[in-house]
Amino acid sequence: MAEPDRPYGSEDAERERVGGGTGSEGRDVRLPEELRALGRALDRPGADGDETMVERVLGQILAERVPTPVAEPPGAGARLRAARRWLGLRRRALTAALCGLLTVLVLTPPVRAAVADFFDFGGVEVRYDPSASPSPGAGVPGCPDPVPLAEAGRRAGFAPLVPGALGTPDAVSVTRAPKGRFVITLCWEERGHTVRLDEYAARLAPGYGKTVAGEQAVEWVRLGAGAFDALWFPEPHLLRFWMTSKDGSRFTRSERTAGPTLLWVHGEEFTLRLEGVASKDRARKIAESLD
Repeated sequence: MAEPDRPYGSEDAERERVGGGTGSEGRDVRLPEELRALGRALDRPGADGDETMVERVLGQILAERVPTPVAEPPGAGARLRAARRWLGLRRRALTAALCGLLTVLVLTPPVRAAVADFFDFGGVEVRYDPSASPSPGAGVPGCPDPVPLAEAGRRAGFAPLVPGALGTPDAVSVTRAPKGRFVITLCWEERGHTVRLDEYAARLAPGYGKTVAGEQAVEWVRLGAGAFDALWFPEPHLLRFWMTSKDGSRFTRSERTAGPTLLWVHGEEFTLRLEGVASKDRARKIAESLD
């Protein structure tokens, strides 16, 4: 969910609140202590075990709501005071909700793990999903509808990157994605299994989702001096492709299983995904052989 460009209430509203007189200043002075008290109360001993942290946060906010003020005689001063009270209540409720949610993220291990396991990496979005279950024994898929290497570059609009450590690919394919995007895939056959390299032009800004079954250790791998770090996934996992349009909307592409995977950004222009290489050291050398 996209975060707002600025917190609730503009800078003008904030300046008006600060300059609103002693009553407003008094509330500002009390606010930090009230928030600290709220934080202490969120996980207090003896709390009902069936009540979640979020429910307690929401209950606390609702419990502290002030009844709607009785209407005052019309006038500029009365309207200004009512506006200040409304802004103060809204700011306090939103701040308390934010603090409560942050407390949930800090204190609740499953939520904390989910947040830690979701991050962006170049054109790649990596996400864990413990409920995912890849098909047992599934192999790395090959390159459907192969075309010559030069033809693949012509169709996709960028020249394919061929790792020197693997040499000329046995097959090359181009896949059309939504909104005029393309993915180039290079395939090599090695002793009855496939090594596959997917290449994305970073300027096309594809969103690429990985849903990983179970809890795995994702390792950072350094690719040469001064190069970008790579991400190494040692275990099979469930893949879900996403493409993102300019307005941020996403389109599901496909879903399949895969083996060990190395993800990295090359030359600040391409995002690459290598799968089918069981050795992390060999995968790293293949990635470095693009330079």
